[in-house]
Amino acid sequence: MSNISNQAFIHPEAKLGENVIVEAFAFIDRNVEIGDGCHIMSGANIRSGSRMGKNCRVFPGAVVAGIPQDLKFKGEETLAIVGDNTTIRECVTINRGTASKGHTTVGNNCLLMAYSHVAHDCEVNDFVILGNATQLAGEVEVDHHAILSGGTLVHQFTRIGAHVMIQGGTRLGKDIPPYIIAGREPVCYSGVNLIGLRRHAFSNEKINEIQEIYRTIYQSGFNVSDAMNKIEKDFEETPEMKIIVDFVKNSPRGIVRGYMG
Repeated sequence: MSNISNQAFIHPEAKLGENVIVEAFAFIDRNVEIGDGCHIMSGANIRSGSRMGKNCRVFPGAVVAGIPQDLKFKGEETLAIVGDNTTIRECVTINRGTASKGHTTVGNNCLLMAYSHVAHDCEVNDFVILGNATQLAGEVEVDHHAILSGGTLVHQFTRIGAHVMIQGGTRLGKDIPPYIIAGREPVCYSGVNLIGLRRHAFSNEKINEIQEIYRTIYQSGFNVSDAMNKIEKDFEETPEMKIIVDFVKNSPRGIVRGYMG
């Protein structure tokens, strides 16, 4: 039993699931699919190419699947895909993809706070939080359970690892490897994200392992290549060790630097 205001505009070709609420003055375009249980609030704008999962909330002023802010975009049919249980707060903008990837994705159980922006072809994984006014440029990748505090600015093509915490107001131009805190100006490694890892049931033994790996990367005096060789030689190949090593070795931009004091 959906509850759809007769003062909302819904294109006849749009596909809405069951138990959807659409408030007055919302706009839902053609080529849109919205899953069961979603709530589209007054003044929200769901553009062509939106694919939204179940139980999402879209607050006033948000725009999902606006065309990319990319001069290479030529009007191709692309998507903006949002997973289940994701909250899109006031004036958030999620642009759809370009020919580069064809889609922008935001995962399940994410929180995009007010005025945050997800540009074309970004990949935002599950359980990510984007703080107020955080801005992701094109083709940024954010892995699961990352938290980007308010006002974070992320350069295009940057990769942000799982369980990362970014200090508010930080400007990112290098990749941020998994499990760490990054902050200060200019941005640097600021330790392992202890609170976040404990919150997600990482054992003390596992946290100690991650800390030792990052001591080797950032505090041993090795360059990054030599640090990777030492880690692969001296550490047990656990899933966490492999995630860190693979991330660092496959970072085309290079990882964030250590704190210089």
